Amino acid sequence: MHKDIATPIRTKEILEKHGFSFKKSLGQNFLIDPNILRNITDHAGLSKETAAIEIGPGIGALTEHLARTSGKVVAFEIDQRLIPILEDTLSPYDNVTIVNQDVLEADVASIIETELAGYEDIMVVANLPYYVTTPIILKLLMERLPIRGICVMLQKEVGDRISARPGTKAYGSLSIAIQYYTEAEMVMTVPKSVFMPQPNVDSAVIRLTKRSVPPVQVQDEDFLFTVSRASFAQRRKTILNNLTSQLPQGKEKKDLILEALSKAGVDPTRRGETLSIEEFGVLSDALLPDFKE
Repeated sequence: MHKDIATPIRTKEILEKHGFSFKKSLGQNFLIDPNILRNITDHAGLSKETAAIEIGPGIGALTEHLARTSGKVVAFEIDQRLIPILEDTLSPYDNVTIVNQDVLEADVASIIETELAGYEDIMVVANLPYYVTTPIILKLLMERLPIRGICVMLQKEVGDRISARPGTKAYGSLSIAIQYYTEAEMVMTVPKSVFMPQPNVDSAVIRLTKRSVPPVQVQDEDFLFTVSRASFAQRRKTILNNLTSQLPQGKEKKDLILEALSKAGVDPTRRGETLSIEEFGVLSDALLPDFKE
């Protein structure tokens, strides 16, 4: 068994050996606690039959645990300076492929086809760079990749929003977009002290398990998300006011909006945060004929 990368001493050694300095712009915070990493891989439910996709491996702290517990790992790293470091730290493992690309621009589906052929069970497991967490998760879900789910470390506040239930402060259009595709649960919170350098925010691990069917059948998914975003534009406003001000020609079509709300059984004086995904689904189908561009 090789010495864990994720200890303060070993991390410092690796960074000094390679003369590496952290880039604020890339949101680099490396994990230095092996127990946390073991917990993440446990929550991801990995086995040698599983392939893991990692985003932002850093110096390989989590990658190493993924390599030990899964069959194959593909890790996307945007920072060119980390590629030689990863080649060094991960040299004991022959089941890791590092892709030097921005995952937001990468063709993840074709990389899965070439690198992970033969794996039925694929899980995304990562300590995500906090400034691009949401776009990364949405991309992975909207591209309909053949994955079982996503288990990632992120800013606790974003985790709260992703897993929030209707009627709570954290609930919003992000909760709806992600819970439409997955079942979301926060599985652990993580103290700042397990990172180098320490971030200014609290962290959490969230597990998203892909649904085989969405919680509500709608005629147009994009329009569902348009309606939910519009409904949360100003949280204190009623759903009628938000839809009137946000939908194209909403003011002229106020009667049609009222009609759709009534058809969907939604009281126009309610606020967006009180509606469940199912209610948003019914409402977006009722609005669709009059507002689809």
